[in-house]
Amino acid sequence: MMNQPFRIRPADDEDIPVIGEILVETWRHTFRGIIDDAFLAGMTEQDQSLRHARRMGAKGVAYQAGVDRDGMIGFANYGPPRGAVSSGVMELYSLYIRPAAQGMGLGKALVQTAARDCRSQGAEGLFAWVLAENANRGFYEYLGATASARSTIRVGSRDHEQIAYLWQDLDELVDL
Repeated sequence: MMNQPFRIRPADDEDIPVIGEILVETWRHTFRGIIDDAFLAGMTEQDQSLRHARRMGAKGVAYQAGVDRDGMIGFANYGPPRGAVSSGVMELYSLYIRPAAQGMGLGKALVQTAARDCRSQGAEGLFAWVLAENANRGFYEYLGATASARSTIRVGSRDHEQIAYLWQDLDELVDL
């Protein structure tokens, strides 16, 4: 990770407002034309900040922040899986990079940092739910994750297919 224009550090309570800002900015950029415009327009940084403030306080949940010289440009959060999953697997709940900062390796670095942390907690695998319509889902495949499950989630007024991408071996992910 030498000469990268960012560094990764654990996120904390003071980062919550920027987490809300990055999430709304990223959703509006990534999901325009996929998620209802009314839903995207109704998202607020304050609501997302409150949601992540509650999540940050939950047992076993961790956040990593990607920062450059101007501040936070992305984040990842992960922890115990939501729902029934085989033991030894943790869930990557969120991975959001400001659109202007995408493509410089921060996403990969955040996922690898999360994987190292999960591994240190005894996890063997990690998975993330990704909307099937998300043009960025190839990123997970690029990092070696495989589609392991499908389900439907309601966002706004529509149901959307989502795919669970699984890394079965955290050692392989960390060593990419």
